[in-house]
Amino acid sequence: MRPLADAAVGRLRHLVDEPDLDGTPYRLGREIARGGMGVVYEAVDERLDRKVALKVLHVALAGPEHAARMVREARVVARLEHPGIVPIHDVGTLADGRVFYAMKLVEGRRLDQVPLGSIPEVLRLFEKLCEAVAFAHDRGVVHRDLKPANVMVGAFGEVLVMDWGLAKLLAAPESEGGTETGTGTATDTRVGTVMGTPGYMAPEQARGEIDRIGPRSDVYGLGMILRGLLAASPADDSATRTWPPPAADAAPAARELRPEVPKALAAIVAKATAEDPVARYRDASDLVADVRRLLDERPVAAYRESWLERLGRVLRRYRTPILLILTYLVVRALMLIFLGR
Repeated sequence: MRPLADAAVGRLRHLVDEPDLDGTPYRLGREIARGGMGVVYEAVDERLDRKVALKVLHVALAGPEHAARMVREARVVARLEHPGIVPIHDVGTLADGRVFYAMKLVEGRRLDQVPLGSIPEVLRLFEKLCEAVAFAHDRGVVHRDLKPANVMVGAFGEVLVMDWGLAKLLAAPESEGGTETGTGTATDTRVGTVMGTPGYMAPEQARGEIDRIGPRSDVYGLGMILRGLLAASPADDSATRTWPPPAADAAPAARELRPEVPKALAAIVAKATAEDPVARYRDASDLVADVRRLLDERPVAAYRESWLERLGRVLRRYRTPILLILTYLVVRALMLIFLGR
């Protein structure tokens, strides 16, 4: 008997995975993406006549452990009410036992597919990303899988952090259940499990040191994203999502920064991606604070500038009033010269 071709296997997998939404208020649309735990479809909520995104657990993972993880993911995202985090509308179980949840349908492109120009433009977009992650950190949630593929940029410049399936709760109420030990949660299947994307995972995360994973681990992922945005050449990262997912997204670690990247910004990237967690920013709010200082032409915590660099920065920051004063002095001098004749 001849083996099935890859294309035929792929079609069969899609047919088996396609959810039956009978008994739910949703009408199935096109498939949007596939990930490690589930498939995301476009759907219509017929109660409100609006489009939503529906994430459904893979057929192969339709067991109690993965179902609990999917519900936990929905609960984690539901508690993070922020413009930069996709809101959850509903959660439920299909007739075949698979868990699903409905969320806002995001119209936009992945971060690594968005054409970016100047460094200030990159930093303003990165600032929005950090704000969403900082909000999660403030609520005791660590994303653990920050990478360009999990960041969407909308048509109006909105930035949304996606896929919280590996999120870790630093402190969760007992009412949510789970098997917490120290800072671990039910999203950690066992001590030593490595979860995340190589190239964007913090070293302690890649080593499976679960008790050391915290906001500083997300800072590493943010730093790697920023490095990629500032790299001299674009990442070779396909827009197509497959399941099972590829071993890694194209990591920016080995790529050089653009020549025009200022030293202070390079220092911010270096601090965010330090091997030792203690050497990194404490959390995303500290990282974004340094980015804002740079945008405002103020000294950044990650870089010790020379007196010449300090002078140049002050001149750039106050160039408008300085130019006005110089213009006034020149006009004044010319008036004295001509009136004195």
